[in-house]
Amino acid sequence: MGSKALLYYFSTTILATILGIILVCVIHPGDPKANPKDQFTTKPDAFKGDTIDALFDLVRNMFPDNLVQACFQQARTSFNEIEVTDENGNKTVEFQQSGVEYADGMNVLGLITFCICFGVCMTKMGEVAQPLIALISALNDIIMKLVLFFMWYSPVGIFFLIVSNILTIEDLAATGKVMGMFIFTVISGLTLHFLITLVGLYFLFTRKNPLVFVRNMLPAMMTAFGTASSTATLPLTFYCLEEKNKIDSRVTRFVIPIGATVNMDGTALYEALTAIFIAQLNDIPMNLGNMLTICITSIAASVGAASIPSAGLVTMILVFTAVGLPTEQISLIYTIDWFLDRFRTMINVMGDSFGAAIVDAMSQEELRKSPVVAISKNLNHDANDQSKLAVQIDDKVADEQV
Repeated sequence: MGSKALLYYFSTTILATILGIILVCVIHPGDPKANPKDQFTTKPDAFKGDTIDALFDLVRNMFPDNLVQACFQQARTSFNEIEVTDENGNKTVEFQQSGVEYADGMNVLGLITFCICFGVCMTKMGEVAQPLIALISALNDIIMKLVLFFMWYSPVGIFFLIVSNILTIEDLAATGKVMGMFIFTVISGLTLHFLITLVGLYFLFTRKNPLVFVRNMLPAMMTAFGTASSTATLPLTFYCLEEKNKIDSRVTRFVIPIGATVNMDGTALYEALTAIFIAQLNDIPMNLGNMLTICITSIAASVGAASIPSAGLVTMILVFTAVGLPTEQISLIYTIDWFLDRFRTMINVMGDSFGAAIVDAMSQEELRKSPVVAISKNLNHDANDQSKLAVQIDDKVADEQV
């Protein structure tokens, strides 16, 4: 059951990210003319190599030589400008590879790769790695406390960020048009992912009417839209799946809590789309290597995002840093993120719900072989019967021990 759930999570997240990249490239909502001119003094240099060089840089950055250096610099292919004169005397400038250099900017891809490998090795070591796991968990709790402390001041900071952006806008109408196209692109991407990917996979594996399933999930969807939090929607998600759609509780209790943390299709699509939108807004060309980097980091960032409102804005910094985009322009997204976050959360919740239904349909043989099936059928989810059964089991165990 666990392998099926993880396969579903990563498959839908990858498909959502690819869909977001395709849509933003086709619609092209970012207009460089609407970008505030005086906001940034420098513009990242365009990559001078071809697709092969970009792919090699991508692989090279996945395995950094020095972890400390990876926190501040990332590797890239360096080029020398060579002036070439043809037979007619025309001069052209060509770029020739001169080796590998290190440019300023965090190597997010390398750090993520190291953390994944490090975490897998820790889980394989069992009890030996428990002290280190406890230390990392404590550090995580400390960081979360600090973040919670600073979040109390975030409304004041966000207010001034928005005001400063509005004051630097030369053409407010053009900027409003660009942001409107951005909202349209995001909502279109989320809608297509829901109708094609999620509904299509549900019908393919269950052979059931998806309209009935969606209708039964409406209370959870409305709660997700109102709260913009997958965690706050969990109780209603359990109710709609188990009571209305008749999904086995053993599946929902395993799939949904993990999915609320790991499976965030809407967030992955949104972060990849936003990164390319900002690149378009600053007239920064994106090659295939940059697209792959955005795709990988968006998936990793969505997995690491907390299931709370606007958590994607925090992890979006990782995506921007990985491809050298100006992180300051995330403040442009603050003005509309509260609205788009509600649609993202709806897709995240429905992605988890469809996943539970698909895993339930694929695990019927496994569930039938489990001895818990007979018990759950006799109990009929009655709390009094469950307590009686627990007493009977305890008495039986006590008799056997005597």
